[in-house]
Amino acid sequence: MKIKNALLSTAAATASLFAIGATAQAATVTVKAGDTVSQIALDHNTTVDAIQQANHLKDVNLILVGQQLEVNGDDSATTTTTTTTTTTQTSQPAATTQSSSQTTNQASQSQTSQSSQTQSSQTQTSTPAAKTTTQQSTSSTSNYSNNSSESAAKAWIANKESGGSYSARNGQYIGKYQLSASYLNGDYSAANQERVANNYVASCYGSWANAKSHWLANNWY
Repeated sequence: MKIKNALLSTAAATASLFAIGATAQAATVTVKAGDTVSQIALDHNTTVDAIQQANHLKDVNLILVGQQLEVNGDDSATTTTTTTTTTTQTSQPAATTQSSSQTTNQASQSQTSQSSQTQSSQTQTSTPAAKTTTQQSTSSTSNYSNNSSESAAKAWIANKESGGSYSARNGQYIGKYQLSASYLNGDYSAANQERVANNYVASCYGSWANAKSHWLANNWY
């Protein structure tokens, strides 16, 4: 009887040791995308049936992402996976920060380049404008000089021909510029005399200055 009791005590102690060992190896696994019960069992040195019974799963082929499963086995793989995941997640912000810095530098360089191009365009645009203004000023001065010269030559001829009188007559020559009556066509008004005289000089001499030169050489124009 004593031997039987001793054997029972030994068996109970052994069962307790097994229970303690199992408890020590128990782990909780959070299901991730792509996980299967068979893969979790393989990773933790257990069986599909053990996981099904421990978690009361009706269908071992149906587990959800984020679901927590109790498993009995070595959880070193889980620890390693968690560490790797944490490391990856930690490194991502650094890459994001570096990308953001590169984007900021590129944007700054682009703005600087655009500003330089704009200033260069403004400088190039202003230069022709200055040249145009100078050319216009020179042209205006030249035209004024030519007009003054022409007016002087015209007045000189009028003074020589008639003393500047629109009513002066000398035979068939009439008016301020002593034009032939046939040129005036019966209209001896001051306006017609000016118009006909300008047309005559332009067609014969090209300018009043040239007409004056001809008059100086020949005493007529």
